[in-house]
Formats: sequence, structure tokens, C-alpha cells
Amino acid sequence: MIIFSASAILFYFLALVLIASKLFHRDGPNRYLVAIVVAIAVGLHAAALSEAIFTENGQNFSLTNVISLVNWIIAFSFTLLIFRVKVIVVLPVVYACSILSVALLWLVPPKLIIHFELYPEVLAHVILSLMAYSALMIAALYAIQLAIIQHKLKSKQLILSPSIPPLMTVEKQLYHLVVIGVILLSLALATGFIFLDDMFADGKGHKTLLSMLAWLVYIAMLAQQYWVGCRIRTAVIYTLSGATLLSLAYFGARIVKELILK
Repeated sequence: MIIFSASAILFYFLALVLIASKLFHRDGPNRYLVAIVVAIAVGLHAAALSEAIFTENGQNFSLTNVISLVNWIIAFSFTLLIFRVKVIVVLPVVYACSILSVALLWLVPPKLIIHFELYPEVLAHVILSLMAYSALMIAALYAIQLAIIQHKLKSKQLILSPSIPPLMTVEKQLYHLVVIGVILLSLALATGFIFLDDMFADGKGHKTLLSMLAWLVYIAMLAQQYWVGCRIRTAVIYTLSGATLLSLAYFGARIVKELILK
């Protein structure tokens, strides 16, 4: 795993440098070169994850493994979108987070062994939760991109570049992602209440409550946009607030248990 992790970090860093060095250049970064480099990084990251998660004793869903898996899903998604959607502005954040997540995978390897083959309904809940969180984290990155572009337009610092997406396009994509994320989050919560008996048990109640609060934040955002419309700043606040609540729900207690009190 060390070879895969170190190599993934190297290629993610190379992609980060290629993008950041020409982020606001008139011609933008070389997308073909970035795509090749980051495809190698994502493949190596997947290999490292496979060795870390699938063990002889079961599936290791430790905090660091789950964080790295979420980052891999996000990096993989953006790599697929690199030629179809103008996402260059947020890619430095994506690949910087991927570097950190691979480093955590390598340097902080706690264990939380789960046997999903015995509980397929729990696996369905976990997959939906991971997909919902990943989609809404991608939405949060879009919100950051939206805020950056708006700020630069207002301050007249933005150079016209084919790599920079139009403001309205990013805003539209943000709402599409939030809708997808809310649907997945709704399914994740529903499967949790249907298949799990301890959604409000000690140590899990805060996770359920925070997830439901995040769901309400996103629903409020979509309702406001539908009925009266959201200003960009308001949409950004809604999206980042929901992402923060979800992050606290998914990782708050596990950070304390696995990294601080271990």
C-alpha cells in the first residue's frame, strides 16, 4: 500500500501544480495533460484503497479509509467531468484534499472491521450515505467556485478564459447537484430508519439529528430557489452550511473516538 499511496500523492501533486500554475491564464491549463496525470493518480489511489479496505478479516471502514474513499469518489467524478464541464477552478481544492486523504490512509491506519456480506441492507445504507455525502461535497466545491467567480467579476480581476465557466452555468450545475444529493440523502435516511434499529442510540443520535438538519437546510435552499429565487451569496451559504452539518454528522464523533481517544 505504501508504494501505491506515495505514487498517488506524487501524481496528485503534479496535477495540482499543472492546474494552479495556469489557473487564471488566458488559455487555461492543458486539460489533456492534467487528465492523463490525474487518471494515473486516481488509479493508484483506488489500488491503495483496495488494499486498505478489503482485509482478510472483513472490510476496514475506519475513519481515514472512509475519508479517503469519499475523496476518491469526488476526484474520480471530477476527472470524468474535466472535458465536459468547466470545473478547473475547484480542481486544486479537490486534488489537495486527495493528497491529504491518501496521506491519512498511509500514516494513520486505524481499524474498524465490518462484515457487510452478512448485512447487505447495511451495505445499501452505507453506499447511499457515501454517495449522498460525495454529491453534496461536490456541490460545496461548486459553491466555492461560484463565490470565487462572482468575487472576481465584481472586483474586475477575472481574465476571460475558456477554462472559466460562466457564472449562470455554475449556479445551474450547483442546484442540479444539490437535487441529486438531497435525493440520495433522503434514501440514505430512509434506509437507516427502515433497516437500522439504533438510529437514535447513544453515539449515533447526534449523527441522525445533524443529518436531518442538513437535509432541512438543503430542502429550504431548494424551496426558496423554486418559490422566490436565491441570490448567489445565499445559495453559497446554504450549501456550505449543509456540507458542514453533514461533515459533523459523518465524521465528528469518529474523529474523537478513532484519532483523539485511541
